[in-house]
Amino acid sequence: MLSQFKYLLIISLGLLAVHVHAASSSAHIRTSLDAAWHFHLDDSAIPESVTINGWSWRAAKGEETRPPTNTTGEGWSQTASGDDTFHGRQGFSWYHATAPNLPKPGRILHFESIDDNGIIFLNGVKLAEHKGWNEPFDVPMDSGWNATGKNSIDILVENTAGGGGIGKAWFQREESLPDTGPAAEIFDDSRWKSVHLPHDFVVEGTFTPTAEASHGSLPVGIGWYRRKIDIPKVDQGKRLWIEFDGVYRNSTVWLNGIRLGTHKSGYTGFRYDITHAVHFGGSNELAVRVDARFPEGWWYEGGGIYRHVWLNTADPVHFAPDSVCVTSAIKEPNTAEISFEAVTVNQSSNMESDEVVTEVHTPDGKLAGTLSQIQNSAPNHSETVKGSIVIPRPMLWSLEHPQLYTLVTRIKRNGNDIDRVVTPFGIRTIRFDANTGFWLNGKNIKIKGTCNHQDFAGMGIAMPDSLLVWRIKKLKEMGSNAYRMSHNPPARELLDACDRMGMLVMDENRHLGDTYRDHSPNGTPYSDLSDLKDLILRDRNHPSIIIWSMCNEEGLQGSEEGARIFGAMKAIVNQLDPTRPVSCARNGSWGEGISNVEDLQGCNYNPGGYDDFHQRFPNKPMYGSETASTVSTRGEYVNDPVKGYVSAYDLNTPSWAQTAEVAWKAIGEKPFMAREFVWTGFDYKGEPTPYGWPCINSHFGIMDICGFPKDNYFYYQAWWGDKPIVHILPHWNWAGKEGQQIDIWVHSNADRVELFLNGKSQGSKEMPKFGHLEWKVPYTPGRLEARGYRNGHLIAKDTVETAGAPAILTLTPDRTSLLANGEEVVMVKAEVLDKDGRVVPYADNEISFSMEGSGDIAGVGNGDPSSHEPDKASKRHAFHGLCMAVIRGGNESGIIALTASAPGLNSAQIEIKTETGSK
Repeated sequence: MLSQFKYLLIISLGLLAVHVHAASSSAHIRTSLDAAWHFHLDDSAIPESVTINGWSWRAAKGEETRPPTNTTGEGWSQTASGDDTFHGRQGFSWYHATAPNLPKPGRILHFESIDDNGIIFLNGVKLAEHKGWNEPFDVPMDSGWNATGKNSIDILVENTAGGGGIGKAWFQREESLPDTGPAAEIFDDSRWKSVHLPHDFVVEGTFTPTAEASHGSLPVGIGWYRRKIDIPKVDQGKRLWIEFDGVYRNSTVWLNGIRLGTHKSGYTGFRYDITHAVHFGGSNELAVRVDARFPEGWWYEGGGIYRHVWLNTADPVHFAPDSVCVTSAIKEPNTAEISFEAVTVNQSSNMESDEVVTEVHTPDGKLAGTLSQIQNSAPNHSETVKGSIVIPRPMLWSLEHPQLYTLVTRIKRNGNDIDRVVTPFGIRTIRFDANTGFWLNGKNIKIKGTCNHQDFAGMGIAMPDSLLVWRIKKLKEMGSNAYRMSHNPPARELLDACDRMGMLVMDENRHLGDTYRDHSPNGTPYSDLSDLKDLILRDRNHPSIIIWSMCNEEGLQGSEEGARIFGAMKAIVNQLDPTRPVSCARNGSWGEGISNVEDLQGCNYNPGGYDDFHQRFPNKPMYGSETASTVSTRGEYVNDPVKGYVSAYDLNTPSWAQTAEVAWKAIGEKPFMAREFVWTGFDYKGEPTPYGWPCINSHFGIMDICGFPKDNYFYYQAWWGDKPIVHILPHWNWAGKEGQQIDIWVHSNADRVELFLNGKSQGSKEMPKFGHLEWKVPYTPGRLEARGYRNGHLIAKDTVETAGAPAILTLTPDRTSLLANGEEVVMVKAEVLDKDGRVVPYADNEISFSMEGSGDIAGVGNGDPSSHEPDKASKRHAFHGLCMAVIRGGNESGIIALTASAPGLNSAQIEIKTETGSK
């Protein structure tokens, strides 16, 4: 391990290694399977759950560790799930209930929570122990089940503080899936809905207060997908496999009625060899069952095949998927040594001798070096090929100039390519220093990052590649230079975009250890770690990644057990990629447990503890792995619990959090902090803090769920960005408040700001570092103007004016052309203006969208966290004058004409050109 983790090795980790067509007809072909799926929401497949009722309880006596034999009489009282039976008492209580009659095996007892810890017994036999309050968990019951008599459930609950008891509990059946019905080769799916991937079926549902609020108040369920695949006769003798980049969740896949396998994780990709199941020279039926009923996290997670699917056709001798790895090191004078390795697989019955050719191409496409090696491979064996190439005058990957080289690796036989992998990569140095923070290419860089879930208005988790790019652009325009993948492995294409656009990445594994729980309980195994291995193998070639994060806010983070699990995970990471530091996001127990194992100390919401930790651990680099969590609603300036809105002034936070200004000041003034990842860049469905229903999404975003900036966006733009900024808040439409004082805030990076109302100065104030300015101004309709000065010169200004009645609609697309591939999207902002072209801040007109041409309206949104309008629709009410339509291109070139209309307003129309091509 390098001292202070000063990673001087230049990591040439670039984009995803991609198999591509080569000149020979025998080369590896990777074909998109995103189109032409049929989908069915299988409500009938959801088994009924059986709720546990009739609970009784009594306080535990002394050191009781076995269930009481008498569960009636003195000390016992009736209770119900959710009741607080402790009322602040610390200690233990017994809970008892009789299980319902469940004749079929596969019995799972699901608990929504136990507060705080619990030991679960069935018929006197201990089945499970759970630690951690407010966490759902499952207990398999078949091992102790009495099939011919009564079944007694007893729980010993420990309460450590506050209230305590048991939450809702119910039985659910673990299903045994038949290879019939929709899984069968012969099945009529002609009446099913046609969909193009990526697809999220949960976002198509109806919001309801009975659904889980933390997951967006949308019902979850089971979905079926089917697709035909034509495999030509000429492919017989080759190897074929299917890759799924992401399915949420618990998917089972069949081809021609043959079960290929089951994959539980909703966040890691997987692949199946299908050679044995293929009908060569004919049609093949691919079926996928997706069970999205059970969560892995505590936010909106959607459901469906929400990332790409690929068919791979290759020679029996080919590169193993994700096996190409490229690194580099600077050599003097001014050269870089490119080191690479790859694994070749021989799935034939013959001994083969092939040529492996490796080329390095410069960012402008010139050949920089090549190496040829002979590779002998035995039948059904794999071989590792390694080598290095020295290139002169390397162009470094940086935030300003994200230069990308390309490694081309070929297997050649008789002069033809039989496989070819293209791996873009970047050359750069990274270093974390305990006293000075993060360094990129020898330059001290302040990490100005945001945490983000994979969720967007109108789309749910099924975000097309072009939308991922658009979101990064919005963040970069704000001044952000880093992206934390919270809390799961991202889409490959998101990392590709970060590489191309110069955005640093904290890449995050979903769980601590081998589990699919939302948090890892005591006893979590860590012998497999296959999901973590897949993450590192897939992502290690991306220059944008600077931190591997193993987990987030785990209950075991401060324990010796957590440190052991983390240590095993870190060993795997270092084996597969020793070039980056390993860390995690911590919200407590800093200096204990995992702190003693990780390379970097991540701090969630601990501004008052930065100095103390730095003093106690002066050689441990630190950064804010999750900060701020201020809550606000775009365009709202008072808290309204009834409507579910929070003021957009930077004033409101949950108990654990800080305002944007407080969080950044605490970090920005400490050079030893490598800076922060703010929670969050965008609002997202679920976690409707600080309110519940009618809210259906969070208020944490610097931008709302449509990507419309909130006022805090301009605070970050002022202190993170490099251009002069002045921003006034709030709007200046306050009918009925004439003469009343209105709180005026200005965000700016000017030295001094002067405020004017209708041309009259309201005073000039000096801007505090990392702060904002405030005035109290009596409301008079008209024009507010703020002018920012630096060194006595006007550098920026902003105005807000009193708008009139809604009169006009306008449409603004993020671009005017897209690929006609059935997937790429254009983001179209709709605005409600008055007759003079000013946005009407109170406008809530219902806007209808219609279009002509090859394409469709993929989704709509308006940023209202309490809106229950459907995401999949052709109309939407404006929220504070704005809403959005996501326009998706079809499969034909031409012109899309999009029209927006609303009663009483002048309509708007734009044209978007669609061009045929591939992604």
